[in-house]
Amino acid sequence: MSATLTKPAAPIALPRGCTFLEADWRILARQWYPVALVRDLDETGLLGAKLLDQPLVVYRAGDEVVVADDLCPHRGVPLSMGRNVTGVGVTCPYHGLRFAGAGRCVHVPAHPSNGIPTKLHLKTYPAVIRYGLIWTCLDNQAGGEPAIPPMPHWDEDGFQQIVCPYIDIFGFAGRQMEGFLDVAHFGFVHVDTFGDPDNLEVPPYDVEAHTNGFDAYYRSTVSNFPRGIEGNAPPGFVWLRHFSVQLPFVATLTVHFPEDGRLAIFNAASPVSAKVTRLFVPIARNFGTEIPVEDVYAFNRLVFEEDKAIIEMQKPENLPLDPRMEAHIPADRSSIAYRRGLRDLGLSQFFTA
Repeated sequence: MSATLTKPAAPIALPRGCTFLEADWRILARQWYPVALVRDLDETGLLGAKLLDQPLVVYRAGDEVVVADDLCPHRGVPLSMGRNVTGVGVTCPYHGLRFAGAGRCVHVPAHPSNGIPTKLHLKTYPAVIRYGLIWTCLDNQAGGEPAIPPMPHWDEDGFQQIVCPYIDIFGFAGRQMEGFLDVAHFGFVHVDTFGDPDNLEVPPYDVEAHTNGFDAYYRSTVSNFPRGIEGNAPPGFVWLRHFSVQLPFVATLTVHFPEDGRLAIFNAASPVSAKVTRLFVPIARNFGTEIPVEDVYAFNRLVFEEDKAIIEMQKPENLPLDPRMEAHIPADRSSIAYRRGLRDLGLSQFFTA
């Protein structure tokens, strides 16, 4: 008996105007990224988004969250311009075609009695809700469980869950990630939030590889309390900042506060394009729960705005993966490990177009 040959799936087409090199885009498209906040979708039922240059529409159809190409298959109008039909899905603003769960076209007003060809159904992507965010993957041909990084303390008793509003950064996701991991810039960039300009020395710290990235354990006397607030830190208290990187663009930071306080920050740098990043920042903490959540939003916005001002001015705009292209200092151990990890994924040496 002859064996049946399975034809390999055709590679998905690159988005129009793709800002990545094709080989790099295909590597990145196999990863999972957040594209929207659940609460934002709950307010409107319909959102536009973009991931790796691919325009997306995110909508609710009953209890289902649908992520699809933001394009009506009939005449190419963005569905994000349409309206959400409660309990059903999204309606195209041009000819009123209605799309329901799984992206199926269920109504064509011009021909309500005709059958609906499959060509009118939307191209959809998997949608997973985690940490208050909606995640998707543009090329999920491998299937299996969604490869969404873990977040420390999110589901633990005694921890408050906070999902900050996203922030758009007009710079590359790799640059934002590297800035999040950097421990030498606190006393220069974050002087209005928590940095100490009189405490600039970076002690040696350890970096340990794991399956999909690395952990960095940074101990110093630089406080994580907001400027002007001493908190309960005893004199000489040593702060532990535990960074855990999940390649390519997610890192968590767990800050060990006095009296067993923990602050976990989830930094998900979602690449809108090679030149724009949408940053999603869920937070979990077991102290200060009486503080209004709007104050938490505002403080973290200030911190990331300080980073944003630097990231948007860096040259080259992309992240040089060839270690010879920029100079390095001992404080850059995390940065060097991060760039090495991206190279190990197969990304090119200078990998945005």
